[in-house]
Amino acid sequence: MFPKSCDEVQIRLVDSDTRASASARNYVEMAGGVKKKSPAPPHRVLATLRTLWQDKHMILFKAEYTILVTSVLWFLEIGVNIWVIQKVAYTEIDWKAYMDEVEGVINGTYDYTKLKGDTGPLVYPAGFVYIFTALYYITNHGRNIRLAQYLFAVFYLLTLLLVFRIYHRTKKVPPYVFFFVCCASYRIHSIFVLRLFNDPVAMMMLFGAVNLFLDRRWSLGCGLYSLAVSVKMNVLLFAPGLLFLLLSEFGLIRAIPKLSLCAAIQFLLGLPFLMENPTGYITRAFDLGRQFMFKWTVNWRFLPEWLFLSRYFHLVLLAAHLMALLLFVLRRWKRPGESILDLLKEPGKRVLPAQQLSSDQMVLILFTSNFIGMCFSRSLHYQFYVWYFHTLPFLLWSAGFKKLAHLLRVLILGLVELSWNTYPSTTYSSAALHVCHLIMLVSLWLAPVPAPPPAPTQPLGPASQGEKAKSQ
Repeated sequence: MFPKSCDEVQIRLVDSDTRASASARNYVEMAGGVKKKSPAPPHRVLATLRTLWQDKHMILFKAEYTILVTSVLWFLEIGVNIWVIQKVAYTEIDWKAYMDEVEGVINGTYDYTKLKGDTGPLVYPAGFVYIFTALYYITNHGRNIRLAQYLFAVFYLLTLLLVFRIYHRTKKVPPYVFFFVCCASYRIHSIFVLRLFNDPVAMMMLFGAVNLFLDRRWSLGCGLYSLAVSVKMNVLLFAPGLLFLLLSEFGLIRAIPKLSLCAAIQFLLGLPFLMENPTGYITRAFDLGRQFMFKWTVNWRFLPEWLFLSRYFHLVLLAAHLMALLLFVLRRWKRPGESILDLLKEPGKRVLPAQQLSSDQMVLILFTSNFIGMCFSRSLHYQFYVWYFHTLPFLLWSAGFKKLAHLLRVLILGLVELSWNTYPSTTYSSAALHVCHLIMLVSLWLAPVPAPPPAPTQPLGPASQGEKAKSQ
């Protein structure tokens, strides 16, 4: 074809000259042994750093950056714990009593009614005895307090790792909140490295069990959960939630082996003491009716002492605890239209198709079960703070109040911390604690149910593809 105008001829000549020049340059470069390289893609690390720099104003607010923020805080916590151990005076409360109690076992006493320390009789299950016997030998019969403090600092750092992993799996809480979960709490550092209570050991095992449940390793999780119960009975507050998870996942028949494993571990750990005095062991290690002293209570200081000690008051709290659990099971945990009796059946035989619980649902059920127990506890002592401290952010950010803004959530965390740090407790501190508990409990009741994980997609086979073509 002929060009339509002189302009078109000129354009074609320019294009030809350009291509010729490019060919000449390529020839010269190849003749000189120089080969022009295409620009290399940016390095992965540099790309990550560039993304972080672009999102620097959102790092503390996006849950995707949980690992980054928690890693920085965890390494910072190493220095904080060393500073606390070196600079803050250790306070003797129960450590010497623990050592006296396990020393009695080491000397051959297996009758629980004869085991006691400075603060009273031994009231913890057998797992406590074995763990603190090991600590007894490691710390030179309990005399090397500084070594014991560093061991509990290790327990603290392991607990943080387990807790951070749970929050990373759920991605529920903005990363800036984790500063309040670790560095900002004086009371928690005190419970771990300045008081050496057994509560942190039990909770470390509990969070390990929760991680195993999230990984669907139910038998290992139940085994570790039972070990946590054998250190201190407060872990039983998670039991209603765990039972619901097991029934939802397996049904009653397939859940029995997991429950039997928990019971078998308790039996084997307590066997030496059961053989000596079974009644003494059970009544001492699992004493659910133990009376608490009014002067140590954190949550009921605004009550008169006679009411605090009243058995009728204790029965009312127990009834309220059970009623709250039942309401959450019926209205919040199970799916609408699903009967409680359906949970007893195997998943494949239920009226509604079984759905695997998401990580959010599992953690919310377990943490809520424990929190309800804390709300209706007969008494809370200062070391009991660790029973639910690390679960509070998840519960607050699972709230059903749309107007429960970040500032209000942080304010509730601050008020709870202030209540637990007021010593001795006052009418106002204990009342403030109950107000915070009530707000959180109502918000959990109104919380939207987390969506189940998406069902795995399966590739279409020939028959399915044919049916799909027909339907189209």
